[in-house]
Amino acid sequence: MTHVAFGADRLSALEAEQRVVGFADQLFAHLPRADQRRWAAAYLMGLLAVSGRKSMRSMAAAITDSPTASQSLHRFVNASPWEWQPARSELARWVGSRARPKAWTVGIAMVPKRGDQSCGVHRRFVPALGRTINCQIGVGQFLATGSGHVPVDWRLHLPSEWSEDRLRRRTRIPDAVQPVPAWAHVLELADGLAAGGFAALPLVADLREYKEPDRLLHGLRERAHDFVAAVPDSLPVLPTAPAHSFGAGADASVPPMSARRFLETEGELLRSVLKCGQLRPTRLTRVVTGLVRLPRGPQPQRFYRLFAEVPREGERPAAAWLTTLVHLSVEELLELAALQATTPRVVRRLEGSFGLQDFEGRSYPGWHRHVTLVSAACCYQELSEVDPDGLSRTITAASLPRVARPTARLRV
Repeated sequence: MTHVAFGADRLSALEAEQRVVGFADQLFAHLPRADQRRWAAAYLMGLLAVSGRKSMRSMAAAITDSPTASQSLHRFVNASPWEWQPARSELARWVGSRARPKAWTVGIAMVPKRGDQSCGVHRRFVPALGRTINCQIGVGQFLATGSGHVPVDWRLHLPSEWSEDRLRRRTRIPDAVQPVPAWAHVLELADGLAAGGFAALPLVADLREYKEPDRLLHGLRERAHDFVAAVPDSLPVLPTAPAHSFGAGADASVPPMSARRFLETEGELLRSVLKCGQLRPTRLTRVVTGLVRLPRGPQPQRFYRLFAEVPREGERPAAAWLTTLVHLSVEELLELAALQATTPRVVRRLEGSFGLQDFEGRSYPGWHRHVTLVSAACCYQELSEVDPDGLSRTITAASLPRVARPTARLRV
């Protein structure tokens, strides 16, 4: 019998299958039909089992000898009527019960497309490629735990041209879903996380490439969401020296300055010891920081901390960070800010190891169902080692039984 390693123990193929099925049963308990729940488990197994591109054909071949399984997987994701948000909410709860999230982050996934028929596809210049391509843009929400970053929710970015009725009908975009700027997606993700009981987690994000980042910052503050955000050097801020007035007309009496200018002229220089890495080595760093306000906001008297590491000679200027967590030490803020660097790596892993870019369909519902299952596969594998029930850490095609006959648990 083929076995799969898990820590010091070894799980049989049947045990590996049963644990994946049990995980799927928990996430997709809201699905009304038993066949839908079985195909959810089958799709999840396929994502975990197949190396390389996760086509419907390759995933079906990894888990069953049925000649019609690939069509069934395709129908389950693209045509079968089921809601994805309950599964994502359950996934976030599952992550929270097995790890202790420190914060949440935002990752941008770019999915290249050959044609122009897929939902949300548009032309975009990609600096890393040096050219313009057809692509979809997904905005993902990640919970940052002690074990890594795991995806729990997504939004598909729709450019303005996707307000056209013809395109929306063809790809089955709900009437309530309208094109919005990227910063509005982040606010939606923040609201969803708060509804799931994670309101106390701060957002750690890099907003330097966002249009109108101040609108996102004000929106988060209005919703009482804390954040630690890298902001553009040009972001206008107001100094909060004791001599400045904070009453009516204060914004007019104190001219705003750019975030970078404030740090260079009015910031306080501090020496800090920063812990980093799994083994918690330390490094000495210098940080410039100070309290500021944001002009033109709905609550101009709110205080924020602006801070940045001081680069060594010859290094580029470090990012300027703005936070609502003014009570935290500089060391704690630096540790939170460092979490953002992991998210792009996790997005690349979702693309390369979990099939984020391999969706075979064009519809809005199909895309959301696919990324929900991709997120579930990633969370399962990333958190298996800390799961008290001992979920399998590594599942390969060889470790999963090839189902020649339908079983009571997973009929394919």
